[in-house]
Amino acid sequence: MKAAVVFEAGQSPRFADFREPVAGAGEALISVCASALSQFTRSRAAGTHYSAKAQFPVVAGSDGVGVTADGRRVYFALPEAPFGGMAERVPMPASRCVDIPAGIDDVTAAAIANPGMSAWAALVSRAGIKKGDVVLINGATGSAGTLAVQLAKYLGASKVIATARNKAALENVKALGADKVIAFDLDHDAHGAYEFEDALKQQFAQGVDIVVDYLWGKSAEIIMTAIAKAVENGSPVRFVHVGASSGSEIVLPGAALRSSSIVLMGSGIKSVSLADMLAAVRGVYEAYGEVHLQMATKAVPLADVERAWTADAGRARVVFVV
Repeated sequence: MKAAVVFEAGQSPRFADFREPVAGAGEALISVCASALSQFTRSRAAGTHYSAKAQFPVVAGSDGVGVTADGRRVYFALPEAPFGGMAERVPMPASRCVDIPAGIDDVTAAAIANPGMSAWAALVSRAGIKKGDVVLINGATGSAGTLAVQLAKYLGASKVIATARNKAALENVKALGADKVIAFDLDHDAHGAYEFEDALKQQFAQGVDIVVDYLWGKSAEIIMTAIAKAVENGSPVRFVHVGASSGSEIVLPGAALRSSSIVLMGSGIKSVSLADMLAAVRGVYEAYGEVHLQMATKAVPLADVERAWTADAGRARVVFVV
């Protein structure tokens, strides 16, 4: 069969022949229709994600959408190496598949599953969002961030604060439901950091219940500092770390924890069970049917995987179609 094959660590996948999969006990052989390109998929293919197995050659693709032999249209997650979602066929345990509602096309179903899952899991499984909570999304202009804004509103947030570097993109996020947007520039001098911290302190003084962070790095440090300075009377703020697109490490002074009620946690594979992840996908699909979640997508033939793997797709989520 044809597939997006990674032959060595660090290489982009190539459209090539790969051995035909055979379904084992309890597995279904799925004819793949679409598989999205996420940062999670990139890092697993490169062998750099903590959940990846150093096994090459391997088919790229951590999830996808396809059809079972009995005609069910399903989303599937975490194929067992060396097989992956970016192939003509993939064997999958039934326990890792979710039925897709009729109102969602294949490209959209593939595109929103991973970022929607990460947002839903962070808000529901980890932060335990309640109706009326105030939620801050740090990194709100990416695919997951824009969905997190929409899902926070869907799940009952009374106010959503969106932060990111791109001021123009934040205006688009406001149109998706963000009540307050805060742009920041931390690259040039300390003034940008001070402005960002001051704007954050105003929001935390008014009350913020949950922070969902897709950036980590300097912006996460400033957010935690603002919590420590502005939140009084032991009011807890649940800070959920999801992504690290701005850096893998932070400097966290102990005083920031001692002087605040920050509840610091992560959200991802291992911190969220597979059952909860799949339940999150079901929730995202249900939300799509009710409020028609917005997300830019770009469908690309799987045969073009090597070119598209590193190409700039802007803010659209690339989805390889088979």
